[in-house]
Amino acid sequence: MIALIVILFVLGYTAIVLEHPLKLDKTVPAILTGALLWAIISLSGLGVVNAEHQAGELEGTLVHHLGKIAEILFFLIGAMVIVELVDLHRGFSVITNRIHTTSKTKLLWLISIISFFLSAVLDNLTTTIVMISLLRKLVPDRKERIWFVSFVVIAANAGGAWSPIGDVTTTMLWIGKKVTSAGLIEDVFFPSILCLAVPLLIATTMKHFKGNVTLGAGDVAASEERQQLLSSRTMLILGVGGLIFVPIFKQITHLPPYMGMMISLSIVWLVSEYIHPGDQFYEERKHLYTARHALSKIEMSSILFFLGILLAVAALESVVAGTHPDGHPVGFLMSMAELLNRAVPNTEVVVIILGVLSAIVDNVPLVAAVMGMYPMDLFPIDDKIWQLIAFTAGTGGSMLIIGSAAGVAAMGMERIDFIWYLKNIAWLALIGFLVGSGAFVLIYPLVHG
Repeated sequence: MIALIVILFVLGYTAIVLEHPLKLDKTVPAILTGALLWAIISLSGLGVVNAEHQAGELEGTLVHHLGKIAEILFFLIGAMVIVELVDLHRGFSVITNRIHTTSKTKLLWLISIISFFLSAVLDNLTTTIVMISLLRKLVPDRKERIWFVSFVVIAANAGGAWSPIGDVTTTMLWIGKKVTSAGLIEDVFFPSILCLAVPLLIATTMKHFKGNVTLGAGDVAASEERQQLLSSRTMLILGVGGLIFVPIFKQITHLPPYMGMMISLSIVWLVSEYIHPGDQFYEERKHLYTARHALSKIEMSSILFFLGILLAVAALESVVAGTHPDGHPVGFLMSMAELLNRAVPNTEVVVIILGVLSAIVDNVPLVAAVMGMYPMDLFPIDDKIWQLIAFTAGTGGSMLIIGSAAGVAAMGMERIDFIWYLKNIAWLALIGFLVGSGAFVLIYPLVHG
């Protein structure tokens, strides 16, 4: 039965990877796989491992995993609604309207730096969408623009790797008590800078970033979209401040991150109910700026995808696949970790390889699997292994256009060809990834002794 569970997981995972050729939303195989694996465990009578790595009851183990998954999902829903509220009030135009340079080199650095830090506060997917909207106004020629968009993907992924709210994978590690906010910033910030800075330095020597671009006036609708509302600045400050507040709240109260996110969401929601976007604000248009409208715009399919894939990985983590020498049962993922560690004794090399794989497969289940492979008693919170996983899983996806949520968004919005990205951008992202990984491995012992 273990073999059947693994085969079903692989088939479900393959369907997720082949989402576009199959023309099937990846949410469908994710949910189906997650539910089927637990059903097979129940029907076959296979044992499960509980949170203490001891034999446990199926229902109790499932409820435990569902509770951990719910923490991630409610956190993501809160963050998505806050970002949508800021966007509805055109809060991001406060940032984007300040860019006026025509130099390609200056624009490349400026866009990349903004994407890097914005991603740490928002997330890499939202940052990519915001920056592409900006670039469409600054660089009218699509053939020129996709070069800049590609660097937005690299910058957004690098920026999200050192922040607990910058990427879904870092959020998972943070909520799962594998890393802390301070630990991420201390250990991953500098490698993330190198991961972006090295490709940027190389790019400045390329002909594609020489000379000037002509600022496009855009059509009337685009111009109106860039106009700030009376509420734009307030909502931007409130939204970004609310997101920054979350890790501070956790540090002070030691409560789960989703509690802080719920407080931030409620405050932003409260203000949005009473703030007026403009002088001539008509009651019949009020619904366009409310949290209810923001809730209708968030991608619930993404939330359900995370639910399905995390349930599937939890099944692999829980199902008993062997026995430890000291007698306690071992889950499938733990047994795989032991085999991998015997094959490749250097754990750092294993994690870097997994980072490269994250360019091919979705990094959410990859990180979820790794979290189940390495026990907390051997690898405590803020251990080097967790920090390196945060970096490699977050930045490795930049090597392929389909390797990250940011890349997939850019591919869809700008119709970037997979082969074009592979030929022109992948090597730059690979160099940045290897330099950043090498810097982490070399610097970590110096910082921590």
